[in-house]
Amino acid sequence: MKPVSIVRAALAAAGLLATALPAFAEPPAKELFGAQHTAAAMPSQSVGFYSRGCLAGGVQLPEDGPNWQAMRLSRDRRYGHPQLVAFLERLSREAAERRIWPGLLVGDMSMARGGPMPSGHASHQIGLDADIWFQPMPNPRLTREARETFPFRSVLREGTFEVDDRIWNDRYRDLIKLAAEDPQVQRVFVHPGVKKKLCETSGRDRAYLNKVRPIYGHNEHFHVRLYCQPGSVGCEDQPSTGTGDGCGDLGWWFNVALQPPKPGAKPFKPKPPLTMAALPKACRTVLAAAGRGAGEPMVAAAPPARETGVPATASSYSGATPGGFAPMPRADVPLPRERPLR
Repeated sequence: MKPVSIVRAALAAAGLLATALPAFAEPPAKELFGAQHTAAAMPSQSVGFYSRGCLAGGVQLPEDGPNWQAMRLSRDRRYGHPQLVAFLERLSREAAERRIWPGLLVGDMSMARGGPMPSGHASHQIGLDADIWFQPMPNPRLTREARETFPFRSVLREGTFEVDDRIWNDRYRDLIKLAAEDPQVQRVFVHPGVKKKLCETSGRDRAYLNKVRPIYGHNEHFHVRLYCQPGSVGCEDQPSTGTGDGCGDLGWWFNVALQPPKPGAKPFKPKPPLTMAALPKACRTVLAAAGRGAGEPMVAAAPPARETGVPATASSYSGATPGGFAPMPRADVPLPRERPLR
């Protein structure tokens, strides 16, 4: 090779290395977003996909409401898009008014600016996901201190994938149904055993089951996911669940997905943590934006909801600070990730 060619090749290699180094040198995005404890002072938008994105202009669910309590306050994961806060307020109120559920215990939503969490979730990144515990709000209410240690409770019979009828009753089904029937809701994720119970007890009124999808874990809570909201131009919805109640998919879960790995199967290997390079470019702006303090108004109100009849304003609270696995099922069944942590 001629000297000039060698130099050009070396420079080209150096250039490639220089462009590649920042991605490797960057700390995991979960560390950068986990260090943020104020919402970005920007118009409210969900950016990217539920498991690869961030949240601009998030609002914080208050610790206590008329019919809810937020749990594990020290985790600081009570932020969401204004419409998520509105949904939780609405669901808690309607469930109480209909005597379905006295009050919600709300678990993780998103962090102040969304993004990957240090632990526990692959999704919950764009302010449109929320976990609701499978336990009614106690009376008297839990103190702030008690909410840090109040135990999770599975609705499954110990050692099985079947719902425990000593715990479960029709109110559990009716709460999930009420959530799924909200036009803002895109998915409700539950343990396959819970989905099986819903399929067995829903009678002919089962259209809501189309949104209720089985997934690993989720025997102590159910996970509600909203559609992308108007004004969030960079938000990516999931594919449609199609038609039908989804009950025919359960055989794969019980016969394959939930069974122990076969002898000699390769252990599950977690994917490396996401870096900023893997997130939408707009997330760098969200991460670098000035923070909005408690009580400060949002930069812009949430735009009107689309084709849902839900009021445009979020709620009276919208101004507050917001081979280890089996082969994959067909496309409309949620893809398994690493098993969820508590």
